[in-house]
Amino acid sequence: MPTNKIYAVLMAAATIGFSACEKKLDLVNPNAPTSASFWNTGTDAIKGINAAYASLLIDGSYMRSTPLMMDTRGDDAKSNSPWLQMYNTGKFALNTADGAIYAWSYGAWYEGISKANQVLNYVPAIEMDAALKDRIMGQAYFLRGLYFFHLANFWGNVAYPTSLPASKDEFYMEQESAEQGWDKVIADFQQAANLLPVSYDAVGGPDQGQKGRATKGAALAYLGKAHMFHTTKKDYTAAAAAFKAVIDLGVYDLMPNYRDNFTEVAENNKESIFEVQFDLSAGGTELGWGGTPSSGWGKTSARAITYGPRGFGFVDVQPTRSVFNSFLEEKTAGGDDDPRLVATMFYNKPGLKLYGQEFSVFYGGNPADLNDLFCRKYENDETKPNEFDWRSGINERLMRYADVLLMYAECLNENGSTAQAYPYIQRVRSRVGLPDLAVTKPGMTQAQMRDQIAQERLLEFCLEGKRFDDIRRWGWLQDPAKLALLKSRDPEFNSYQAGREYFPIPQSEIDINRGWKQNLSY
Repeated sequence: MPTNKIYAVLMAAATIGFSACEKKLDLVNPNAPTSASFWNTGTDAIKGINAAYASLLIDGSYMRSTPLMMDTRGDDAKSNSPWLQMYNTGKFALNTADGAIYAWSYGAWYEGISKANQVLNYVPAIEMDAALKDRIMGQAYFLRGLYFFHLANFWGNVAYPTSLPASKDEFYMEQESAEQGWDKVIADFQQAANLLPVSYDAVGGPDQGQKGRATKGAALAYLGKAHMFHTTKKDYTAAAAAFKAVIDLGVYDLMPNYRDNFTEVAENNKESIFEVQFDLSAGGTELGWGGTPSSGWGKTSARAITYGPRGFGFVDVQPTRSVFNSFLEEKTAGGDDDPRLVATMFYNKPGLKLYGQEFSVFYGGNPADLNDLFCRKYENDETKPNEFDWRSGINERLMRYADVLLMYAECLNENGSTAQAYPYIQRVRSRVGLPDLAVTKPGMTQAQMRDQIAQERLLEFCLEGKRFDDIRRWGWLQDPAKLALLKSRDPEFNSYQAGREYFPIPQSEIDINRGWKQNLSY
């Protein structure tokens, strides 16, 4: 496993609430730092930005809840979890009276925004190395942009605070539109791209050589993605420019082995543009359940046990049969199945093993399981006997170079340069041995290429939380033919209602913030 990762530092100065507070006697503990007293040195600035990363690691974010929220709503994944909130997330049937999972995620992102805003507010006044200050500020803009991204993508019409509250009255936030949110996302990623280094290998300072910190490539990739996701200003030209800038950096490439993107042994590799750092050796044993983690917290993920196959995990998420069939639609140039299939899921394939057990033997006494499909991405099937210790050290890859290549190809197609899109798609296909698309499907129209890119993205990013985002931004939910297709592929879409592409705003926030309105259809 790569060493010298960046981990969150727990400190009192890193937390500011965003809800209304009862009036209490204001006493200052002289032994505890406050936001006003903490920020004095470059070391304080480093601790502050490290703390801003912590919101990526807790249950409301990438430890468990956020992957569930993204994966289960796509037609590549389903949930038969006995936990109703998990079961209903992918069925667009959440109960607003129960804030489990989606409200935890909501809280995690605001906690992260608070920490990033403190960095952006206090660090400029600190006398310190100018280059280090730029890197710290760039990371704060990146993280706030990422946390805003999740708010805009999951909830839309919420608040996007860019400053610290000056008084108790400012703890009441103004509800903003999704469009305003996306504008702020784009502005933050642009600022981050201007300030961040290409890597930390050659920088001088305490962050030298550290893996996991946001880079210029990460900011540019997310900048391009935000331009594509904007609800009213989809700008494929600006997005293409950002993606081309990532490509032109010359520091990223595809890993020869597709599966290396989902295991612990190949983390922070050349394909990874930004990933969340989990590590079993980071100390502590407790999982990061909500809020600021305790002193005994370990930087580990619960994704593996949540998605784990029956007998080895909780089976709360599974691949759909339709996506399994999609993998079989095209053979490699050598006549084999797409190798991404076996890297993505466990199924009854001759000789296939999971956790040291042969699939056909382990499930042989149960026909239902023998013919079922289970998740393999982000599972520790080659290194552990099962996932029942709840602790996985596999990093969550949020942005891969393959995604940049396919998004760039999509931008080229949308801008009328369909023929120029072929080589970027083929780079992703060639990695897994698929034949040359320019030979098998030459001269595609723009509309045909759109459908082809949808297929390419489905297979490349299956169970990586991207499918529903793609479905929504492509307008498939408003297209009767496409919605019918989704329903045929995944019956969970039968309960979709207009407006439920967004999650409900937690009722506590509606109650606390004056004048807020709930999202449509809840």
